[in-house]
Amino acid sequence: MNSLSNGITPILAVDDDVGLLLSIKASLVSAGMPEPTLVSDSSKVMEIIRSSRFHLVLLDLVMPEPNGMQLLEQIKGEFPSLECIIITAVDDVSSAVQAMKFGAYDYLIKPINSEKLIISINRALERYNLKNKLALFERSQTFLDLENPSAFAGMIAEDPAMAMVFHQVEVVAPTDYNLVITGESGTGKEMIARIIHNLSARSKGPFIAVNMASFSKSLFEDDFFGHAKGAYTGAVSEKKGFFEAASGGTIFLDEVTELELSLQGKMLRVIQERELYRLGSTQARNIDVRIISATNKDIKEEIDMKHFREDLFYRLNMFHINVPPLRARTDDILPLARHFLKIHAEKNGKIINSIDPEFIQCLIAYSFPGNVRELENIMAKAVLLESGHVLTTSSIRDIIPSSCPPQRRKEDVMTLEEAEKMHILNALEATDGNRTQAAKILGIGLRTLQRKLKEWSAE
Repeated sequence: MNSLSNGITPILAVDDDVGLLLSIKASLVSAGMPEPTLVSDSSKVMEIIRSSRFHLVLLDLVMPEPNGMQLLEQIKGEFPSLECIIITAVDDVSSAVQAMKFGAYDYLIKPINSEKLIISINRALERYNLKNKLALFERSQTFLDLENPSAFAGMIAEDPAMAMVFHQVEVVAPTDYNLVITGESGTGKEMIARIIHNLSARSKGPFIAVNMASFSKSLFEDDFFGHAKGAYTGAVSEKKGFFEAASGGTIFLDEVTELELSLQGKMLRVIQERELYRLGSTQARNIDVRIISATNKDIKEEIDMKHFREDLFYRLNMFHINVPPLRARTDDILPLARHFLKIHAEKNGKIINSIDPEFIQCLIAYSFPGNVRELENIMAKAVLLESGHVLTTSSIRDIIPSSCPPQRRKEDVMTLEEAEKMHILNALEATDGNRTQAAKILGIGLRTLQRKLKEWSAE
């Protein structure tokens, strides 16, 4: 069966079951979507795609040669921007992961729920448009090109690297995509997440920020899914979890890679089914949230080490934004320093009008393992120690772990690993060895700190 729609359609449906193809067509048309092109002979698919301008292909997995997985690999190899949704009766995790690796947008299990199918198709088409819009940003971007510059007023940035980040934010914010924000601690990942929320259609809904490193296995389900009255001793009333509390808005999962592996499956099910059960309840509750996750780790490395589920990553990572470290955007150092100087001078009732050039050179030469958060701490301490009206190097010589020369020799520059180690050890010294307090100051999870100390002790 080859049923070409009347006129141009962005959707191609491929399945050797003609009845299912007609059912998909009926679902789309009744939802007000374009009538799809229907193909039951998989050997004709590539020829049809090459002669048309599709945005999305719905692919059955089990078909005569070529099967759905083979077609998926061919399509993404030849037309990488073309979105694909796998539809199959085989509920197999390895097949789902393989499909996602090849570039599938989604993996739906038969019998198909029409509502979920329409939602998935709409989002896949949205992503197609998003990727094509992002292709326009391959050239250098400027802050002058921003459509909503006022949305970024809370972030001090002048470096071109951040201009690109801001443009990515503007492109993805109006969509309803789950996304992952990566970057070192202190780079402003939560601020980026809040801006995305404020620029989205969910801006009037709640923004719930949760640090995943702070939840134990025993508290996770109660805090995220809630509980029914009488679910356990002490549950004297019903309780909404974070997902329900964020309904209509955004939930921000900071340090998402810190989530216990045994709990990741529970999180995956909620994301896939868009419903949850409170502890002690058999009633399914629909959830309507956008999930923005953040991590300072290499998430692909965490997957390779079997610390993070690959199928969960694909559900969370519909779009990715990487926030560069401060040392990679040196044009931001001075504007940020002046911004923090003004804040902390006013806070301490001091009149400090300028920054000495040697002080500036000192900052620019520094690697900032703690990024923007560390820069603010440095400026706050420098303001506190400064006795004059100009911020001089005398106020930071004991703060920045270097002699602050006007210009460093290459051989004197510490490696990032050395600087990170020194910074962490300084934080532990300042807290008399209290790891919990040190982790809080450093802006990292306690488990992350413990892991690093264990690695160093083994050297």
